[in-house]
Amino acid sequence: MTTPVTRRRENTRARLLDAAAEIFAEIGLEGASVEAICERAGFTRGAFYSNFDSKDELFLQLSAAVAERRLATVGARIAEFVETGVLTDAADPIDLVQRVMESGEDDRLSVLLMSEIRIRALRDVEFGVAYVAQEEALMASIEGIIQGIVDSGLFALRVDVAVAAQMLIMQWEGCMGRGVIAGLDGEELHRTGAEALAQIVELIIAPAGA
Repeated sequence: MTTPVTRRRENTRARLLDAAAEIFAEIGLEGASVEAICERAGFTRGAFYSNFDSKDELFLQLSAAVAERRLATVGARIAEFVETGVLTDAADPIDLVQRVMESGEDDRLSVLLMSEIRIRALRDVEFGVAYVAQEEALMASIEGIIQGIVDSGLFALRVDVAVAAQMLIMQWEGCMGRGVIAGLDGEELHRTGAEALAQIVELIIAPAGA
């Protein structure tokens, strides 16, 4: 009896998250009220609060879901490239990073969501604690992906795994933020982000044994 309930609950949460993403893209975090999200998803406030304690919790989970989907895609693609021999020290870094980062996610939405949630975290101590915990979990996932590349034996790092992860995420966030502000479209944003990451990749990796 519990499986149908669980699936129904997961479907409800997914629809609420999708509705929140749509409304956020249209009017931002502050304008995305619980009522508007429920109306877009086709649920009542009761359904909302049976799944999320607050709008803050929903948007934290939305941010995490967007990041986790991207990381899952990146991790799977890197594993595939290692297995098929695509990932080698002779590969072009920009081309390789661009192929790795092709996730199907809306980069502009990711950047806007990240930026507004970060501002919210700066203003609210309790929200900030939850945000930091989420960021630490995501950083650990990035470190795991990098460690997997190192363990493949194809590359060695010139810096610690944790430092490499920080350098990559800071480069990506800064570049993408500037790109959104400059009005780049989706394709331009993706290309610019890949080029920026490739610059860091070239700095932090070396052929194994070097």
